[in-house]
Amino acid sequence: MSQPTTWEPHPEPLAVSSAPLPEYGSGSLADLLPTLAAGMGVPGTTAAITELTPADRNCVFLIDGLGWEQLRAHPDEAPFLTSLLGSSRGGTGRPLTTGYPATTATSLASVGTGLPPGAHGLPGYTVRDPATGALMNQLRWQPWTSPRVWQPYPTVFQLAHAAGVHAAQVSSPAFENTPLTKVALSGGTFHGRLASEERMDLAARQLAAADRALVYTYYAELDGAGHRFGVDSDNWRGQLMHVDRLVQRLAEQLPPHSALYVTADHGMVDIPFDEQHRVDFDEDWELRAGVALLGGEGRARHVYAVPGAAADVLTCWREVLGEQFWVASRDEAIEAGWFGPQVDDRVHGRLGDVIAAARDDVLIIASEREPKESAMVGNHGSMTPAEQFVPLLQVRS
Repeated sequence: MSQPTTWEPHPEPLAVSSAPLPEYGSGSLADLLPTLAAGMGVPGTTAAITELTPADRNCVFLIDGLGWEQLRAHPDEAPFLTSLLGSSRGGTGRPLTTGYPATTATSLASVGTGLPPGAHGLPGYTVRDPATGALMNQLRWQPWTSPRVWQPYPTVFQLAHAAGVHAAQVSSPAFENTPLTKVALSGGTFHGRLASEERMDLAARQLAAADRALVYTYYAELDGAGHRFGVDSDNWRGQLMHVDRLVQRLAEQLPPHSALYVTADHGMVDIPFDEQHRVDFDEDWELRAGVALLGGEGRARHVYAVPGAAADVLTCWREVLGEQFWVASRDEAIEAGWFGPQVDDRVHGRLGDVIAAARDDVLIIASEREPKESAMVGNHGSMTPAEQFVPLLQVRS
């Protein structure tokens, strides 16, 4: 007589409520500039990060891709930054969170506007434009749409400038006239410099240009090295060493009554190149069924269903990916607060019918429609600590 079959219970999908939310309203990137501006008396801003002490002159140096966990794992390459870890978040030694998704366009908009993604309306790498039905890349602003229609709120730099604070951005000349800069970081004056050392020197001079100053500067190449080679590669380590020297160079030039804050837009994780860790949407008929558009990026997907298929797509994505991804409907993600405490009406349709955020070291690639993105070693976007936690290192004079 044959033995009865023992069936293994199917694991339950990850609960939407179990995703670790960003600290909107008290410790996210969106709270940084309003806190600094409030300390300088700028109307319409609130000091949400209570651990920070006001300063007359504030400089934010945002290093693209410098996650909290990656920095802590590389003390030898970044001795100066490592010496500042205890100063993070007002001396508590704690990180900030980026906001969801943890990606550059979303995070830069959160920094500059002081608003969470559900309000500023850049909720992903690529999202559907409800007016056209097409995907829009919000980092490259393709296809073009009116920046002020897409993101109508003033930036904190504009509020500060209107209040008599000297506001300035010091970055690569390539970013001066981009739509992303206009909607996220405009206000005051823009100063373009190619050489990163020159940016540090100029940022210090801009900080000293007035009794009250708000200065922003930026470095992108660490992120590029992580995407191409990984966050534990020699290339990435070399970039981190350079970044460490840049921060020290700027810190040593701070004028009196200044605070320098070193932060980032996201962390990063390396994903192995095998079928277990990289699920190819373009080759998976189950995931493609009922899907009209695939947005977002590998670890933070917006999935847009054909009319009438949203519930079936949600069910399928949960069955296929629910042990490795938090998979939510649009309404569930909004109710859970993934994009912040509010989602404006104009933003609602930009969010996927289904939203998938990775918990494990896994990607949903699209080898045919996204060949460059699918080939990246380092990736980011989701709500894991490696992606969400960013430093808020401080030097004061």
